[in-house]
Amino acid sequence: MARPSRYPLELRRRAVRMVAEVRGDHRTETAALQSVVEKLDIGSRETLRNWVKQQEVDAGQRPGTTTEESAQLKALKKENAELKRANEWPAR
Repeated sequence: MARPSRYPLELRRRAVRMVAEVRGDHRTETAALQSVVEKLDIGSRETLRNWVKQQEVDAGQRPGTTTEESAQLKALKKENAELKRANEWPAR
């Protein structure tokens, strides 16, 4: 089971919005990320970069697996494991 996120969903959404808002104020993407990391006391720039990338995937701006697709895949894997256990049990 995955551990719960250290950061609430609303903080993550706010941080991603802030990056979009301050991009034009900085020379590089890294500088924009760093400014938001410092303002919101986020552990690392890479954490925020991952949130931004995932938001871009979810919005269809970047290729990859969306959050919804990941959730569906997880549910299907869980169901598959349960079905395998159910099919193995009576055979013993």
